[in-house]
Amino acid sequence: MTHKISNLLRTIGSFQLQEQPEVTKQQIEEKSLNQLVSYVDIESEKMLVKGLLEITPNAGFLTEEETTTIKNDEQYWIIDPIDGTTNYLFGHTKFCISIALYEGQKPVYAAIYVPADKELFTADENGAYLNGNKFECSSRKLTDSLIATGFPYYKFDEMDAYLSMLKKLMMQTKGLRRMGSAAIDLAYTAYGRFDGFFELDLSPWDVAGGAYIVQQAGGIVTDFNNGEDYVFGNTILAGNPDIHSQMLDIIRSEKF
Repeated sequence: MTHKISNLLRTIGSFQLQEQPEVTKQQIEEKSLNQLVSYVDIESEKMLVKGLLEITPNAGFLTEEETTTIKNDEQYWIIDPIDGTTNYLFGHTKFCISIALYEGQKPVYAAIYVPADKELFTADENGAYLNGNKFECSSRKLTDSLIATGFPYYKFDEMDAYLSMLKKLMMQTKGLRRMGSAAIDLAYTAYGRFDGFFELDLSPWDVAGGAYIVQQAGGIVTDFNNGEDYVFGNTILAGNPDIHSQMLDIIRSEKF
């Protein structure tokens, strides 16, 4: 299965890179405030669904662009054809394909492919991998850490608490980064390029794959209440065990 999925993601990634210079303003739609989509998102999702059905013919889907209505609560894929669509449409390279396979309401496999870098992050019951090489998350302390996040871009009622948290983390870490793709942020947190990640108001397809990769790399993933509602809920916090607990304390000091 994993070899077929790798080939599928690389094929779709090549299509995305080929089409990136061709997307025009007239081919971009705004689904809602600052939520962009193009024909590349739609076609990529159709390719994903078709390819994954050949690999797992009984699976259902939870998809961002809603190109399929196939459902199966016992086995289903959560897929994002392009996470970082705004980056993609503005000619940046930090975008990816993110997929996660759920069985019995639990993740059993995940993959995040970054086409421009030819990097494939995967996770299964045995661990987390980058291009087939097993890895674990970092062990850095908060004062030595680099933290990833995403800025609110369509919902602003928690902005003050968010900015207050940014200020505290700026003063207690080596820095903050905003990549523009939650899936990449999570993959990098799993791999140790970041030590922690937090964000508000994401969707399941943004985080399902990356959250499982972080966990299989030895990291911790929760919501802002230290609970398990981070895929279908409103908040996510991921990091190595020491970073996670310290960031959770900072979050709890704010009124999210």
